Amino acid sequence: MTPPRIPLATALAQGPVALDGGMSNELAADGHDLSDALWSARLLRDAPQAVAAVHRRYFAAGARVAITASYQAGFEGFARAGADRAEAEGLLRLSVTLAREAAENADDRWVAASVGPYGAVLADGSEYRGRYGLSRAALRAFHAPRAEVLASAAPDALAIETIPDIDEAVAVLDAVAGLDTPVWLSYSAAAGLTRAGQPLAEAFAVARDNSQVIAVGVNCLAPEEAADAVALAAEVSGKPVVVYPNSGEGWDASARAWTGPATFSPARVASWLDAGARLVGGCCRVGADQIAALSRELSAAR
Repeated sequence: MTPPRIPLATALAQGPVALDGGMSNELAADGHDLSDALWSARLLRDAPQAVAAVHRRYFAAGARVAITASYQAGFEGFARAGADRAEAEGLLRLSVTLAREAAENADDRWVAASVGPYGAVLADGSEYRGRYGLSRAALRAFHAPRAEVLASAAPDALAIETIPDIDEAVAVLDAVAGLDTPVWLSYSAAAGLTRAGQPLAEAFAVARDNSQVIAVGVNCLAPEEAADAVALAAEVSGKPVVVYPNSGEGWDASARAWTGPATFSPARVASWLDAGARLVGGCCRVGADQIAALSRELSAAR
């Protein structure tokens, strides 16, 4: 009989834990067309086993936490693709099921259900700007139903990720407050600011006294900026820090293409750990090979 998993928060207290890498880059490498507005979430409907295969690949590479393919999955986007409410709810739950099955019920593997920002459903790059012109109440109303459905599928945590501004962070934390599921909060950032231009110290502070938040930090930022952001998150929040940078390439939203050189390197991991990181992985364009090398670095640190 498989022993029960310890809570992810308990695992973080015992040492660093490896996250997976980008879902979309692995799916694209497998030959899947992700030009649809639903991005990788389309495959929850059209090719779910392709999503499961990527989860398995990352676990085989040494990741201990799988982030679900629900980042860009929302009722509005699924509706535009012809899915009614019931089907959309089923696809959101399926995203958790696929990751859980890939984890093979191992007691040292966890599933985090991705709760991406409002801008992700617009598929226009606005999650890298924030400031959508919506009130906190409107943002809460957007996030709450999706978070409730994802939580009902019993993930180990909700990954509130790539959040571009403080207003949305507060709205999402309010939306999940009644759920019996721990969360981590991760901002997209650049030059010490949220993508909306607010100081990261203020952004991290919103999680400081929130007991539901088991980690706070950054994702989808340039790797060379990660260590400073991690140190600040640890100092301000007093919590374990989550960090999963992108490859360092730039995203051209109008051309829907990546530009510039890749700067992600597992050699940077030691500096992130020294700064307080406990959940460590990669985001866009960071693949299974890099996660395998990163996992080896974390194993050495443990």
